[in-house]
Amino acid sequence: MSLIQKYNVPGPRYTSYPTVPYWEETLFTVNQWKKSLLESFIASNTTEGISLYIHLPFCESLCTFCGCNKRITKRHDVENPYITAVLKEWDLYCELLPERPIIKEIHLGGGTPTFFSPENLTTLINGIFKNANSAEEHEFSFEGHPNNTSYEHLQTLYDLGFRRVSFGVQDYSEKVQKAIHRKQSFHNVAKVTFWAREIGYTSVSHDLIFGLPFQTLDDVLDTIAKTNSLQPDRIAFYSYAHVPWIKGNGQRGFKDEDLPKDDVKRELYEKGKNELLARNYIEIGMDHFALESDTMTQSFKTGNLHRNFMGYTSSKTEVMIGLGVSSISDSWNAFAQNEKSLEDYYAKLNKDELPLFRGHILNNEDLIIRKHILNLMCQFKTSWNDATTYFPEITTILPNLTEMEKDGLLEFGDQSILVTEKGKPYVRNICMAFDLRLKRKTPQTQLFSMTI
Repeated sequence: MSLIQKYNVPGPRYTSYPTVPYWEETLFTVNQWKKSLLESFIASNTTEGISLYIHLPFCESLCTFCGCNKRITKRHDVENPYITAVLKEWDLYCELLPERPIIKEIHLGGGTPTFFSPENLTTLINGIFKNANSAEEHEFSFEGHPNNTSYEHLQTLYDLGFRRVSFGVQDYSEKVQKAIHRKQSFHNVAKVTFWAREIGYTSVSHDLIFGLPFQTLDDVLDTIAKTNSLQPDRIAFYSYAHVPWIKGNGQRGFKDEDLPKDDVKRELYEKGKNELLARNYIEIGMDHFALESDTMTQSFKTGNLHRNFMGYTSSKTEVMIGLGVSSISDSWNAFAQNEKSLEDYYAKLNKDELPLFRGHILNNEDLIIRKHILNLMCQFKTSWNDATTYFPEITTILPNLTEMEKDGLLEFGDQSILVTEKGKPYVRNICMAFDLRLKRKTPQTQLFSMTI
């Protein structure tokens, strides 16, 4: 049996621990969330600031590879009511906080943030800063669709303090693009990349996906060659998460047998990764690459790389407030998620309530396991040699780690492990060995995408 066949099992992506399916929702209350948020905010606002994730859910067309919460519409009269609602949610948080927040990070995600007009994005960001200050070394970023990101979008957001932009590329093959309903030319991607650099953005990122329907090795190598010709500062090169049982018909625009699997799929990644490494990209965390000059690389080298519901970030803030439908907030000791339905989101805000519908309060064990999983995802190593990182169940985890050591995926140190180069593609599996909640309650239905 190959390593792919052995370790390609359903598993979490670990943007949080505990993962969302294992949240103890019945023990969560909005008052507990507010208390936890206040405690973390008071302790960290003036030292490290806070992060904001703002979810902008609208898209004009459905991309069938996408697992995000979105609303498909061509009606742009939805923009103003949504921004009004997001700013009202922010006002509710600011009324709760004892002092003006210092914002270190903002990320606009979606959906399609550039569905919104530059004027409305200006209203949104200016509205945020009516009740907040920006940190001296802030990092503001947004996701742009190459087909509808205009020069005005880029200039407007730059003028508002944004210096990072991520463009979704996925794959340049026409056959693949047709299957995932995401048609865009290399010309469009090159155009917005050059515009961003001309305006002064310091970090341009391209998102690529392997494992898409009908995708071949030649497709991946062609996409990476075209990407390399533009030299984006960062590249996310990650596995397509096939979760049609969660997203319904949105991921049924093709048949399961149209997807590359197991060793074939892994070859797409390995050959693609080798091309990136040969072009001076450095592997950062799981499925991410960056040039030496990028802040992500510097954070990785200094041990400051962080991972949360926004993905990998260059620095950590203990408080991350999620605004907008389905967004998740994190106070470090608690998680809280907004209503996933737009109608329910609006309804709670109309009653002057935070639009939350579930969450989780982390216990001491959760906090320790969270540290280990963050260490593995961000630094490819972890240890349990002191009171803040030791937990009794480590003795039950070691047998699984020993099996992975035999397979060359990790090396043991003195009460520590180091993920090897061979093991980096399997880091999610290594994290799963530490996931006590997953070990205690094996899913009876499909919850997660495959790890490889």
